[in-house]
Amino acid sequence: MKPIVQISLDLTNIDEALETAAMAMRAGVDWLEAGTPLILAEGLHGVKKLRAAFPGVPIVADLKTMDGGYLEAEMMAKAGATHVVVMARAHEETIKCVVKAGKDFGVKVMGDNLGCNDMVAAARWLEDLGCDYIVHHIGYDERRGIAAQGKRMPSPLDQLGAVVKAVNIPVQAVGGLSLEQAIKCPAYGAPLVVLGAPLTIDADAFRTADGNLEESLRLICKKIHSYGEVNK
Repeated sequence: MKPIVQISLDLTNIDEALETAAMAMRAGVDWLEAGTPLILAEGLHGVKKLRAAFPGVPIVADLKTMDGGYLEAEMMAKAGATHVVVMARAHEETIKCVVKAGKDFGVKVMGDNLGCNDMVAAARWLEDLGCDYIVHHIGYDERRGIAAQGKRMPSPLDQLGAVVKAVNIPVQAVGGLSLEQAIKCPAYGAPLVVLGAPLTIDADAFRTADGNLEESLRLICKKIHSYGEVNK
């Protein structure tokens, strides 16, 4: 598939999220993500507002579902989301419920392997259960906690190649990537490139970063899209 640029709206105010999303669309971003902070702050009403403002644009609802999978996926689908996220650490039945809701309501399911002891096996398991995409994810708290101990922060790039080889569905890498690393994800066979905290969003305050973000995003999107087709 062709590389896709997704911006994670990890904001807590819908007006700022809408403004950031509009800027991202002008810059060439393909998908919008209602990040977990935005969903916590605004709920499905925030997703509805994104859908009303951007008809036809794919919207990922980063629910990080752990239980009540069918209802959560149904609610976000009806609000206008095209993709929902379920965690590999959830019970198998929860993942199956999200997958069923995805089929019933026409949304794609992204399985997230954050916190799994064997992230490669978790990705394979998520695919076996019917997920459409893999989110290979090193968590914010995990990264900061390990760094606070004076140790090297883990990176999703550490195992990205192995995850890509283990599955036959598209993969995205999330968690502390630099701009240079994010741009190179398609070269690893991971065509879904996520831009968010700390790339385009202030990771601590969860507000838009300073600087000419639109022009930077335009250049980033151009670089990522230039990779062409990726074998996933």
